[in-house]
Amino acid sequence: MLRGARRKHLRGFTLMELMISITLVAAIATGMLMAMRGGLLTLGRTQTRLEENRRALGIQRILTLQLGGAMPVRTGCGGPISGFAFRGTNSVLAMVSTYSITEGSRGAPHIVEYQVAPDEGGTVQLIVNERLYTPAGTAGFCSTDVALQGSPQPLVAASRLAYCRISYFQMNPDTQFRGGAWVDSWNQPDLPGSVRILMAPAAPDPSRLPVVDVTAPLHINRSFEDLHYDDQQ
Repeated sequence: MLRGARRKHLRGFTLMELMISITLVAAIATGMLMAMRGGLLTLGRTQTRLEENRRALGIQRILTLQLGGAMPVRTGCGGPISGFAFRGTNSVLAMVSTYSITEGSRGAPHIVEYQVAPDEGGTVQLIVNERLYTPAGTAGFCSTDVALQGSPQPLVAASRLAYCRISYFQMNPDTQFRGGAWVDSWNQPDLPGSVRILMAPAAPDPSRLPVVDVTAPLHINRSFEDLHYDDQQ
């Protein structure tokens, strides 16, 4: 009797009990891994969305600073198109700016080119090209058409847009630059008062920061032609 009770007390797990235990542990581990995977995916999507929002704000700042940093650089061209190195249409803009993408506002001046180009699905995109400014580089402004030369590393400022249009504010010198109107092209010998870029996404997403319009005043708004100002003696 004592030997039988000792055998019964030392009895171990059966194979069925071991399989059930392993199955339960595997199910718990699988659930934990799936929960961690879901959390990591959510974190990745949130991080991607934050990066897209930061990029949208950064692009808006870059465009505003580049447009506001337009320089009154003479082209040296003769004829009716003489004046500053600033030419533009509703889809193309070329100018010289003190602000560049690579060097910011502390570097050398750059020739900046904006181009509205076709994108996938019938949409459009805004491409920014820039290259180092040299006096010889303004030869491209000596034409009625805006001749883009591009750059090795263009920046896609905005993509998949329903539309993107560039306009220029033409001031009225007869009223001492008070008043004026927006025009779709610019080949005047002076600079416009402001530049506006109108953009809209083709498929708006409420969860993302939308693409916003950019309107930047050009701080060189005084005519260098033979024009009398009221404050002149």
